[in-house]
Amino acid sequence: MLDRRLLGWFQPVLGAIARALVARGVGADAVTLAGFAIGLAGAAAIAWQQPLPGLALLALGRLCDGLDGAVARLTKPTDRGAFLDITLDFLFYASVPLAFALADPAANALAAAVLLAAFIGTGSSFLAFAVLAERRGLHSSAYPSKGLYYLGGLTEGSETLICFALMCLWPAHFAALACGFAALCVLTIATRLYAGWSLLGGGRGPL
Repeated sequence: MLDRRLLGWFQPVLGAIARALVARGVGADAVTLAGFAIGLAGAAAIAWQQPLPGLALLALGRLCDGLDGAVARLTKPTDRGAFLDITLDFLFYASVPLAFALADPAANALAAAVLLAAFIGTGSSFLAFAVLAERRGLHSSAYPSKGLYYLGGLTEGSETLICFALMCLWPAHFAALACGFAALCVLTIATRLYAGWSLLGGGRGPL
């Protein structure tokens, strides 16, 4: 819901940093991998009950996630880069609830499992639509720079990161935050199912 607006706000800053990276010969795939490694380090810090350092690392990792696309557009976007970016994004998002579960299994494990199940729903609906939209030749006018059809929803990347930040700031309330965000994810799944049903109606059947 917030991704499109925030991308517009941060695009000038990301563009300036990306130009500096390109000038130094840094490629988009390297930025993607660095961002993923930093994000996993943040999740590890959370698992070791250090949520504030973890939050700082999560934020830095997501900055890299915004930069890799900007670097790619200044050089040469590739299907390999888009594949790497989306795959590592989903792995990163899954690592954070897992980290909170590891930090306090008794208090957090069930809520983390609920949130991860909701992430499976949002992720699968997102990717399934993207695959079939590509087959139909559909393109997103809202996110034309994305490497695949970006079907938005109530819980996009920005909202997820805000939720992660709240969890890191108030880790004792992880379970409530996780279950509340999972409920919002269910609404996103519902809207994506409706969008897919409407936009992909008729035509070819199963793959």
